[in-house]
Amino acid sequence: MFHGSPIHRRRFVAGASGMMMAGAFGTATRAGQSADPARLAIHDGSKAVQQPVRRAPRWGEPERERLEAMLGQGSLFYWNGPQTKLLIERFRTFCPLEYVQTCSSGTAAIHIAVAAAGIELGDEVITSPVTDIGTVIGVLYQGGVPVFADVGAGQCNLDVEDVRRRITPKTKAIIPVHLTGNPCDMDAIMALAEEHDLVVIEDCCQAWGARSRGRPIGTVGHFACFSLQNSKHVTCGDGGVVATSHPAYGPLLQRFGDKGAARGVTREGGGFRAFATNYRMSEPQAAVVAGQLTRLEEIAAARARLGNLLTEQIRDIPGIMPHDVHPDDRAVYWFYMFRIDPEAFRINRDDFARTLRAEGAPAAGGYIGVPLYGEPVFRNHGFFAGRWPVKEFGLTEMNFAKHSCPEAEAILRTCIRITIHEGMTDEYILDVAKAIRKVAAHFAV
Repeated sequence: MFHGSPIHRRRFVAGASGMMMAGAFGTATRAGQSADPARLAIHDGSKAVQQPVRRAPRWGEPERERLEAMLGQGSLFYWNGPQTKLLIERFRTFCPLEYVQTCSSGTAAIHIAVAAAGIELGDEVITSPVTDIGTVIGVLYQGGVPVFADVGAGQCNLDVEDVRRRITPKTKAIIPVHLTGNPCDMDAIMALAEEHDLVVIEDCCQAWGARSRGRPIGTVGHFACFSLQNSKHVTCGDGGVVATSHPAYGPLLQRFGDKGAARGVTREGGGFRAFATNYRMSEPQAAVVAGQLTRLEEIAAARARLGNLLTEQIRDIPGIMPHDVHPDDRAVYWFYMFRIDPEAFRINRDDFARTLRAEGAPAAGGYIGVPLYGEPVFRNHGFFAGRWPVKEFGLTEMNFAKHSCPEAEAILRTCIRITIHEGMTDEYILDVAKAIRKVAAHFAV
C-alpha cells in the first residue's frame, strides 16, 4: 500500500550506507568473469540500458518551407497573416474549435481564457496544486483566488470528489490540468461544472495530441489552452494557443490577447471595451508552429505507444505504482511518472532514481519541489509587490500557509520521472523497464 509517508530514518540510513559502502569497497568484475545481470551498475555490474538514444530532429523541411514563405511577406504582424491563418487551420485538424487565438505562451493562453470567462475580484478558481505556476498567474492577475484541490494517486490529475468538497458560492471556474499529457476525467468534471454552473478551462499545455475518451483534448471543456514552449511536443521556442467554440467567450479571445483591441470590427462596435495586455504571437513564430503541426500526430502516437509499453512492463513489480491512464484515453507522456512505496524498499526515492540513472535509464526523482501552495510567494501571499490586495480588502479568507492536499504532497515525495520521447524505440523502453525491475528487486524489503 502507498501511505505517502516519508521513509523511516533507520531504513534510509541503512540504504544510503549500503550504497556508500558498495562504492568504497565493491570489487570490480574480474577479467574473464561474466557479469552477473542482477548486479547493479553502481556495484560494477553491467548497465541494463546500454543502447544510445537520440532525439529525432525537431525541425527541418516543414518549418523551413514555412519560414521561407514568411520571408516573402510584406508584414510579419499576426493579424490576417498567412502563417497565422495556416497555423489556425492546422490546429483545427486535431482540435476542431471555432474561435482560435494565437498568443505568446501557455501562461498567456490561460490568462486570456480566465479573462474571457469573466473571473472577477474574489472569484474562486479550483485547480491542481501540482502544475506550473503559469496555470494560476492569470487567475491572480484578474483578482481571482486559486483554490487547490487534491489529485488522484496514480495519475496526479484532479480528484473530482475533492473538487466537489471545495466548491463554495464564490467558485466560478475549474482548471483541470492534463498533467504529463494524461487526460483528466473530463466527463466527471463537466458533470460537476454543469451542476454548479462553472466554467471549465482545460490546461492542455503538456497534452498536445492527447484524447479524452476518444475526443481531442481541449474539446470537452469551455476553453482549451496549449503551450508552445521549447520543451513541449511541438514548439516555436515560446508561444501558445487558446481556443473555444462557446459563442459568448469566443469573440473575447482576440480582445484579451491583443490589448483589448477589436480588430476587424467597425468603429460603432469597436473601441477599447476591455482592458488587456499584449499577448500576440508574430508571423515567424506562427510559421514554425504551422510546420511543427505536421509532425504532431506522429509524435503523439509514438509517445503514447512507448509510455503504455513501459506501464505493461512494470505494472506487476511490488512496490511500484505505474502511470495510471484510462483505457479509453490517449496519454501523450510529456514525461512518464511512476511512484515507489517507501515501505517496500531499503532505499529512498532519490537514491532509487540515482541508481536507475547509473543503469542508463533517463530517471529523475520528483517533479516540482512542493505543491504550488507551498511556494514562498503563496505562503506569504506576496503576489503584488509583496502584498495581496484581494485578501487585504476582505474579499477572500484563503490562507495558503494552512492549505493542504495530502495526496499531492505524497506524490511529490514518492514519484520518479522517466523521459519519454519519439526518438526512443520499443527495445530501449524494454531496457528501461528491465532497469526499474532490476533496481526494485535489489532493494526490495
